[in-house]
Amino acid sequence: MAGVVIGIDPHKGSHTAVALDVHEKQLGRLRVRASSRQVDGLLEWASGWPRRRWAIEGARGLGQLLAQQLIASGERVLDVPPKLAARVRLLDSGQINKNDPNDARSVAVAALRAHELPELAAEDHAMVMRVWARRYHDLARLRTQVVCRLHAVLCELVPGGVRKYLRASQATDVLDRIVADSPVAQAKLELARELVADLERIDAQRREAKRRTARAVAATRTSINDVYGVGPIVAGTVLGYVRDIRRFPTRDRFASYNGTAPIEVSSGDRKIYRLSRRGNRQLNHAIHMAAISQIRHHDSEGRAYYEKKIAEGMTGKTALRALKRKISDGLYARMIDDARRLAAKDPGGHSGNDSASSAAGSHPEKPALRKSHSRATANSKTGTGQRPLTLRPAPDRRRTSRRAAGVQVEPRPGPHRGRGQDRP
Repeated sequence: MAGVVIGIDPHKGSHTAVALDVHEKQLGRLRVRASSRQVDGLLEWASGWPRRRWAIEGARGLGQLLAQQLIASGERVLDVPPKLAARVRLLDSGQINKNDPNDARSVAVAALRAHELPELAAEDHAMVMRVWARRYHDLARLRTQVVCRLHAVLCELVPGGVRKYLRASQATDVLDRIVADSPVAQAKLELARELVADLERIDAQRREAKRRTARAVAATRTSINDVYGVGPIVAGTVLGYVRDIRRFPTRDRFASYNGTAPIEVSSGDRKIYRLSRRGNRQLNHAIHMAAISQIRHHDSEGRAYYEKKIAEGMTGKTALRALKRKISDGLYARMIDDARRLAAKDPGGHSGNDSASSAAGSHPEKPALRKSHSRATANSKTGTGQRPLTLRPAPDRRRTSRRAAGVQVEPRPGPHRGRGQDRP
């Protein structure tokens, strides 16, 4: 039977599968335990439909292991977003009850009706970079929790507490000067020392995660490190989530995926564009950190582009969004060039995207976010004959004072400085 789609609702302890034909008629249903024989049971049950596709809800989340096992068995697997499957279930008047069989059927229906669902491939080196970059960010959140608890304890031992940004060495110096004159103070002092030990351990783990991410990024021989502000963590996050840049036909599609392209909310004759909250938020955060790093340094071309947008009448936040889109275009151009270079070395590879872009001339002549997008009232316009922004580091790395320059930066940068540094 041709055109059979098998939807799967994955869970930690079990997986429910429902098979539908092209007319959305149910052909069978199966529930298997999550075990080492889960794939064998599913393949044996589905052997009567040789032309089949599997649709798994959240195939990059809870269903990731099952999806990779099916791919290793030579099966075609589609990734169905949970929101899409939920919409199908809610709009289907005949299957409104919330249970595993109905959820699996909704996944299969969504796969039949949708035309651009991504087909999964076997995990490769990109997953290595994603694993260690995600580990770094998880440790950063743990470090923030420990620092907050340490601040709370130090406020009970030192009048006024200590400075907001706290390192383990600073906390140790403060604790060495404290004299515990009561059992309660002694207990709090011991607790503070344990928190400092936790902080030192997490800092060491973060350094190791960053080294592993840097090694994984270096193995790809990528050129996105040439973008100002892209360090190993940002590069690992971008490459880990993008995987194959050739799946994005244009830089606009890539910007829509990472959330740097504004969304249209027009009505009638009014054309309005607003900030997009869609897309991959981890990738958007990585681009945001690169933009903040550029704004922080006055000698970067990203800072010059940011100030130009401010002079055109944009607000600080809107100018930051325009810079993020510019960085997105630069990353896309470099990844496309890398893919073409690898394809040229490998005769069996794909030719890559044929859009007109290069590392030197990869940026649009028109700004990524026009003044109309931010409802700016200024009438100044920029000529089209200006040199495009390359976002490469300038040779002069001297720091200048914001007050001396007379420029107020929005948003306010964090305490870390330096090119290519990532958020703690």
